[in-house]
Amino acid sequence: MTSRRVAVLGGTGSVGRHVCAAFAEQGHTVVAVARNPAPHAALHRFVPLDLVATGGAELAALLTRERVDTVVNAFTGWGSAEAEMRRLNVRPVEHVVDALRRLPNRVRLVHIGTLHEYGPVPEGSSIHEKLPPAPDSLYARVKLAASETVLDAAGPDGIDGVVVRLANTIGPYPAAETFLGSLARRLRHDDLSAGIELTISDARRDYVDVRDAAAAIVRAALLPEAPLLLNIGSGTAVGVRTLVGKLLRAADLSPDTVRETGGVVHSHGGDWTRADISLATSALDWQPRFTVAESMTAMWDSLGA
Repeated sequence: MTSRRVAVLGGTGSVGRHVCAAFAEQGHTVVAVARNPAPHAALHRFVPLDLVATGGAELAALLTRERVDTVVNAFTGWGSAEAEMRRLNVRPVEHVVDALRRLPNRVRLVHIGTLHEYGPVPEGSSIHEKLPPAPDSLYARVKLAASETVLDAAGPDGIDGVVVRLANTIGPYPAAETFLGSLARRLRHDDLSAGIELTISDARRDYVDVRDAAAAIVRAALLPEAPLLLNIGSGTAVGVRTLVGKLLRAADLSPDTVRETGGVVHSHGGDWTRADISLATSALDWQPRFTVAESMTAMWDSLGA
């Protein structure tokens, strides 16, 4: 296998760090690109860069200077208004596409989208790649716009791009802003003598271990015949209450540690998601390996490191 030089945009994030690790484990040289460094980024070459403010010409120069032949876009930005969300999520992808068009050689791009780009689906259904996207949340709409920027630019006469739409991720080093990441940190650091009160969604969603997701992303990057669009998940739907219970068991805490309160949960996705992963399984020769219990144990252990 030929060694690659891989630039992971958003390489310090909760998904990007695992993508960096997965490439490095296979002997590839990793360049982690992000606005600010993080302790785990010291394992790889780190290049500070504001992807929102950096245009295509400057980014192309960086990729040339670093001799990059593969790019993974794991960057996601957060804002409260649509204009801000588009600036933080779509503009960086436009810069990446512009940069790749400027290069004399075809550099492979894997863009990480989300399963929520498809929008709400009927309970019990599986989400396949031919399903027309119809997102109904701001987050899903801007993520779809970013993915479509890559899909529209990719092809024999365009850039060498692939989009993977990820289910919700679980596992080690969760993002602090996620429900489970926030809860795990509270269980680690709060005074639990009075327990924790939570509003828990009735949703059942597809959750894939972030390490399994990273393995699929690496395969999509390395296989030139990979389809243009792939859904990556566990292929199962799990209730949020089930996840909370498994996290409490991983932490060796009583189920009574968390008490449910009434209220409405506002989330970025629908109440039911389950990825159809048959295309990813056949095209990438990939299968998710980790159970939900293993993922929650890894999540708990990582926050105690």
